[in-house]
Amino acid sequence: MVVSRELSVHEPGQRWGSLPAWLFFACTVLLSACTGNDEMKRDLPPHHTEKGYRNLYIDDPDKTFFSFVKMRLFGETEWADHEATADQVPFQRMSPDRLQEEHEHTRISWLGHSTFLIQRAGINILTDPIFSNRASPLSFAGPARYIPHAIDYSELPQIDYVVISHNHYDHLDELAVSQLAKRSSSATVFLVPLGLGSWMTDAGVDPDKVREMDWWEQAQFGDLTFHAQPSQHWSARTLFDKMTTLWASWLIDFKGHTIWFAGDTGYNNKQFREIAERSPPIRLALIPIGAYSPRWFMKYYHVNPEEAILMHQDLKAKQSIGMHWGTFPLTAEPPMEPIQRLMDAREAAGIDAEAFGTMAVGESRIVR
Repeated sequence: MVVSRELSVHEPGQRWGSLPAWLFFACTVLLSACTGNDEMKRDLPPHHTEKGYRNLYIDDPDKTFFSFVKMRLFGETEWADHEATADQVPFQRMSPDRLQEEHEHTRISWLGHSTFLIQRAGINILTDPIFSNRASPLSFAGPARYIPHAIDYSELPQIDYVVISHNHYDHLDELAVSQLAKRSSSATVFLVPLGLGSWMTDAGVDPDKVREMDWWEQAQFGDLTFHAQPSQHWSARTLFDKMTTLWASWLIDFKGHTIWFAGDTGYNNKQFREIAERSPPIRLALIPIGAYSPRWFMKYYHVNPEEAILMHQDLKAKQSIGMHWGTFPLTAEPPMEPIQRLMDAREAAGIDAEAFGTMAVGESRIVR
């Protein structure tokens, strides 16, 4: 491996336990979004600060617990009952036997939210795996998965690489990391943004199997190269560690066959164009389309479907697939709204359905 520096299934549980959804989300996640304006170290890249990291093209908003409570209690946004329409989310069980079959092209399978299994040339990669029932630090409260798990995770093929975009509970899941680290060969390599190495080893990962990377760094494993790239987001796992670890998107390059994974991000009209300029042509982009409402609160860090179309265009991706929807009740919009809005935005932009679509949870596709 060369690093170069170029600059067990768990069935869905009760939805929220005994805590109101909005109160739990505010207490454990949104309060952590408060940020300050730290001076940058002169010898570090501009997204580094004295205490951690920052976004380059927005002033990170100074939202508080009280502003969220005011919005949730007195705002005009109607919050959907996700469980009531969860059966509308396309779903199918995955076949473990089919996942073991080798294919001359890339096979991509969606396990829900931001978790994809990418398979090519005998290599298996997972993105932001979450095996838990809840995207939460608690087993009894927090956003509960409202669709079934598509597979018993012990039946996944041996995973060679895992890429993590950032440390939020719906993207960095301790159950998934610990289970993958304990599998028979213990050969899984975890690629993570800066600051997450110690967390990974505390979760049971061999330190030699963790690669911490800054934006624009790359790690090469034979013909496979991982590029850590920018995104517009934030990080926190507690009320006291906001912005102390980095967030990233990832370009996965199988010797010219490229897949770009956004992780979680807001939109600006600079970073994704820069990624397109500095990267080989992107064959497939995995772009979030959900968790965007109420817009005034979410817009800096979560794209909506219309902005996802702009990202697809900025990246000059040949094809894109929408993710980050239909799995956890994180925000106000109903489960299927992102799909309809994506269709409308795609039509308005004159983009073919084959160029930017969605998958059923549990579906596998061949990407040529």
